[in-house]
Amino acid sequence: MTDALRTHVLDLTTGTDETVADLTRDCAAFLERVAAGRDGLLNVFVPHATAGVAVLETGAGSDDDLLAALRDLLPADDRWRHRHGSHGHGRDHVLPALVPPHATLPVLNGRLELGTWQSVCLVDTNRDNPHRQVRLSFLG
Repeated sequence: MTDALRTHVLDLTTGTDETVADLTRDCAAFLERVAAGRDGLLNVFVPHATAGVAVLETGAGSDDDLLAALRDLLPADDRWRHRHGSHGHGRDHVLPALVPPHATLPVLNGRLELGTWQSVCLVDTNRDNPHRQVRLSFLG
């Protein structure tokens, strides 16, 4: 296999509520198919102006804490100049400045190198768009 860039697009339905969706298993499955014991980098990219990618602990409340912190930092009210969509939707367009739309992660021997409690997550506060894509790209 060459060192060519390998990509795959995940199609996700996030629903109409704010969400933190764990993508770690999807990333691992992608790497099983394309990395074959190799070292490299996995880039996770969300091609949306209102979503981001975070590496954090999930399942112990941190994902809910992140959403609560984002609600405190970016309240869904009338302060935003960007005013189309649901009430307070302008906040969703500021989200990627705080939770970037990408993460680049190390891959060793074909496996994602995360810390014990780390997960790769899609962060989506936009209740107006329930369908998301996430592009996974591996460069060996």
